Amino acid sequence: MTRFEIKPLAGALGAEILGIDLARDLDDTTTAALRRAFLDHLVIFFRDQALAPAAFLAFASRFGEVVEYPFVAGIEGFPLITPVVKLEHEKINFGGVWHSDTAYLETPPMGSMLLAREVPEAGGDTLFANMYLAYETLSPGLRAVLDPLKAVNSSAKANVTRTREDRIRSDPTGRSNQIFEAEHPVVRTHPETGRKALYVNAGHTVRFAGMSEAESAPLLEYLFRHQTQPEFTCRFRWRVGSLAFWDNRAAQHNPINDYHGQRRAMHRVTLAGERPR
Repeated sequence: MTRFEIKPLAGALGAEILGIDLARDLDDTTTAALRRAFLDHLVIFFRDQALAPAAFLAFASRFGEVVEYPFVAGIEGFPLITPVVKLEHEKINFGGVWHSDTAYLETPPMGSMLLAREVPEAGGDTLFANMYLAYETLSPGLRAVLDPLKAVNSSAKANVTRTREDRIRSDPTGRSNQIFEAEHPVVRTHPETGRKALYVNAGHTVRFAGMSEAESAPLLEYLFRHQTQPEFTCRFRWRVGSLAFWDNRAAQHNPINDYHGQRRAMHRVTLAGERPR
């Protein structure tokens, strides 16, 4: 087994993994230990990883099936690696709103990995939030209301479509203009840990199933504010070669758009998940 150190980043979630080279072949014992850290901390971070695209995919494949992102074409020669880029002249960043990745799909991803290729001199950090805590800190009465509900999630929600417009223009796919919509439980049970997590997000959730948007809005807005309060979060500052691997089933993230006039280029891979229950 490859020995490594786990250094928690914040009280709510997040840990840096120190002393490991992801470009090397990882044995099953090491992979299992990393997965345990991933489940315990919801997002794990690695520094100074010199991963070529093929090595990046090989590492990701140790944890699940890598799948395509529907809206933006992959990088040349590697369709499963999505470029997450903000150019110097652009004002809106890709995914720049609190969200759980592609919750509008019938089977949203288990997790995502993001690898930093170019970063601004300052800014461009990413926030992550713990959805276990978001659920567990609600009152018993509100949990009882939410437990049986489902929510409608859509790829056409205005805030999130705006954050991907530049990349769709530059790197479209055959499905870039398609609208995806799915109903999922408002509270999902994690298939590996058995814990309950709040599963609505400001980027994709438009209403509760069986209710109008107007009827749903007051409670959804409360939940959106509640689930991203500072004590549920951690903040990660990127360097070239940094890699983040987060659990899409129990965490949300938000890349901060505070580096206008500078370039930020990342590579992302997405791991197949299961239908939320």
